[in-house]
Amino acid sequence: MTDKTEEILKVEGLGKFFGDRAACRDVSFSLHRGEVLGIVGESGSGKSTLLKCLAGMTRPDQGTVTIAVPGQADRDLWEMDEAEREQLLPSMLSLIHQNARDGLRLGVSAGGNISEPLMTGGQRHYGSLRDVALKWLRNVEIDQARIDDLPQTFSGGMQQRLQIARGLVTHPQLVLMDEPTGGLDVSVQAKLLDLLRRLVREFNLAAVIVTHDLGVARLLSDRLMVMQGGRVIETGLADRVLEDPRQAYTQLLVSSVLQV
Repeated sequence: MTDKTEEILKVEGLGKFFGDRAACRDVSFSLHRGEVLGIVGESGSGKSTLLKCLAGMTRPDQGTVTIAVPGQADRDLWEMDEAEREQLLPSMLSLIHQNARDGLRLGVSAGGNISEPLMTGGQRHYGSLRDVALKWLRNVEIDQARIDDLPQTFSGGMQQRLQIARGLVTHPQLVLMDEPTGGLDVSVQAKLLDLLRRLVREFNLAAVIVTHDLGVARLLSDRLMVMQGGRVIETGLADRVLEDPRQAYTQLLVSSVLQV
């Protein structure tokens, strides 16, 4: 049985500086299996830099990012060498980009996009790979008849669904989402949010979502972390933070006086 109390991610004292500007300063938190952490704040608050440090894209200047590795002891992401990160990251975490095209190979079929992470992990049987691709098309509610279609023939919302399938097919320990509904029509956003909420619960995912949309944060997150000027200024259960914000900045966010 899956242990829902299992700690998947632990961040301690993380800092990232660009010259004399602190993009992130002294950020610490933990995340457990089945839990979704929303990170909100205005542009320049540090939330995107933090996500890149968690995703193995930007090396922090301070602190540690410890993540659960299947079948091994927990590891500090930034104590690994580059070769180790490249080998382990596909099974450890997945990043869902705001622009789905950044997370897809546009010249490869829908089925090929889903299968490729499995092939990188050593799977080669064509029939099995195609069966898994068909299963994941169904999981993200894409017509299975489109398995051989190229991503550029899909709508923006369908491309995002395909990117989600590609990101989850390896059953990563951690899913990082960067504005996953950004740039989509309201009706498409609603359907995608319903899909994300279902997949998070169905697969008991540990997830971090960065968003400027407090409605998205409320719908998907168990806990919220509010950032301002690179620091975490408020954290707590999502409903508590949104309904009873303690900090003046958070109150402005919630009241929509501050544009984020």
